[in-house]
Amino acid sequence: MKVAVVGATGMVGEVMLKVLAERNFPISELLVVASEKSKGKTLMFKGEPHTVITLEEAVAEAPDLAIFSAGGETSLQWAPRFAQAGTTVVDNSSAWRMDPAIKLVVPEINAHELTEKDKIIANPNCSTIQLVMVLAPLHKAYRMKRVVVSTYQSVSGTGVKAVKQMENEMEGTKGEMAYPYAIHRNALPHCDVFLDNGYTKEEMKLAKEPRKILGDDSFSVTATAVRIPTSGGHSEAVNVTFEKDFDLGEVRKLLSETPGVVVQDNPDTNTYPMPLYAHDKDDVFVGRIRRDESLPNSLNMWIVADNLRKGAATNAIQIAEYLVSKNLLAGKVV
Repeated sequence: MKVAVVGATGMVGEVMLKVLAERNFPISELLVVASEKSKGKTLMFKGEPHTVITLEEAVAEAPDLAIFSAGGETSLQWAPRFAQAGTTVVDNSSAWRMDPAIKLVVPEINAHELTEKDKIIANPNCSTIQLVMVLAPLHKAYRMKRVVVSTYQSVSGTGVKAVKQMENEMEGTKGEMAYPYAIHRNALPHCDVFLDNGYTKEEMKLAKEPRKILGDDSFSVTATAVRIPTSGGHSEAVNVTFEKDFDLGEVRKLLSETPGVVVQDNPDTNTYPMPLYAHDKDDVFVGRIRRDESLPNSLNMWIVADNLRKGAATNAIQIAEYLVSKNLLAGKVV
């Protein structure tokens, strides 16, 4: 099939090309798409050079599938144009996530809701994806009432400019700033922009998106999102209060049997999830699983994932793989 990767020159776009190749996604023709300023650049895919084209040129090609990671404004403007041309769009920005008409999908949890009519499909926020991968089986078993999450997010979640800022600071070099303060040897409780309620946009994504993905408004989520000086991988300290009590052994067994989740939880051997270990992997890692001794029916966990892979590129491509497996792409049988 004809596949377009929109935002192919960005950090997530580069990982999308890598994951498409690794997973041997069925591509007969690949379109690498970016802004006007990147037109004509060459990107490699499976050892072959591909010339970057513009969005206007890509729409005219009417690809079967377009995977977007080019920012919200681009997605709002261009995703409907691709959809009108018959293309199915999987969008990695925040533009469509909370639109009631658009499905917000983590394949292991709710891909079954997708139909051929879904021409724009939203990929959740990176920190949401790893959170719901662990929460979904626990919610099914014990019914969540309240989730408190504190994130420790890598600079790669901001983009190339932020990674460069950290590298410059580590080397003692002055350069362009992605953040209002230094990130090296620092922690910024400031992911995305501040809103009128005092929370950041990132924190509100974490509050709202899990309920939409799980199709359940009966539980609440509150979040504090912090940017830390790691180059890749997001970590989360998560506290969950359930309606029902639980057995820790059952919790570990349930999570270890969940596809896409790996339990790393043995204090005796200092075994717990870390961004270093999660790097370049597609699984979500969970550990430090323990009862909250201050509150009934409550659990503490530590969740880590590669934010550019399962948090972005891999999840989007897994959505596309599901569409292919169910013959949902423009009615084409692959």
